[in-house]
Amino acid sequence: MPAPHRETIRIATRRSPLAVWQAEYVARRLRKFFPGMATELVPIVTRGDKILDAPLARIGGKGLFVKELERALLEGKADIAAHSMKDVPTELPGELALPVILAREDPRDAFVSNRYRRLDELPSGARVGTCSLRRQCQIREHRPDLTLLDLRGNVGTRLSRLDADEFDGIILATAGLERLGFHDRISELLSPTKSLPAIGQGAIGIECRRGDLPIGSKIGVMNDLPTARCVQAERAMNEMLGGGCQAPVAGYARIEGGTLQLRGLVGSIDGRRVLRAEDSLPAESTETPGGIVDERSVIGLGHSVAKALFTQGAGEILATIRKIGC
Repeated sequence: MPAPHRETIRIATRRSPLAVWQAEYVARRLRKFFPGMATELVPIVTRGDKILDAPLARIGGKGLFVKELERALLEGKADIAAHSMKDVPTELPGELALPVILAREDPRDAFVSNRYRRLDELPSGARVGTCSLRRQCQIREHRPDLTLLDLRGNVGTRLSRLDADEFDGIILATAGLERLGFHDRISELLSPTKSLPAIGQGAIGIECRRGDLPIGSKIGVMNDLPTARCVQAERAMNEMLGGGCQAPVAGYARIEGGTLQLRGLVGSIDGRRVLRAEDSLPAESTETPGGIVDERSVIGLGHSVAKALFTQGAGEILATIRKIGC
């Protein structure tokens, strides 16, 4: 008798070690829920991966790390795409949807150094590597005496440059370090009050073709509703601000004590103006599936925080940054 047919789900992913880890994690979760399912990774090089000699903000355009993956979905070369949510633009192609966000890991930024245990221990003039405008503006607000240098590349490349003494310290996402087994390299976990995370940082999202019911019904079991609502609030704030993925905009929502709280930030690159706002709403609802507040409400929360930032002058800061080509 012929062997029974095994359904295969093709997962589009970037080629970086972290992206492949994330795609393999999604594959393992799928096989756990559906033991008879096969998975196949579809590695793709994105525009953001190809251009490594310029800061991300200067490359321009949206979706530097996702467009090619989305093209694979639209052309039928992949069934789903695994993304770091901090890389996903707030506007998706009309034919695609983002129905699944996995449970979030540690969203904080991490300070990594071979000489210093804490960011505050760095001497004046110390070299800190990061290409993120969001991180740069917050570090400059806190430590204007430090020298900030652009640092691109995958996690391993960045650590190698630190080890080659090009920097006194670097800033990376904690989740990425932990996923790749580099937890021991972390010198300090930066609290959100010192470095508010990027929109969606620490969360993995799964994108698929809109209306693909067979795929949607399977991947839906991996959706973590509390994480999804938090990330939806962050993305709604960013969408109203028009911040994109590379602007000096930060946002972090969390559920604690029955409340969903969202904190937002917009800053000038030099760190001289850093605007903050926050708002909250009850996280629980007896009228929605899962007992969690509905998507419309968290979108409203995101808009509320964005409006508060606009009132403080966020529009002026973001307009200035766009004019100088960032």
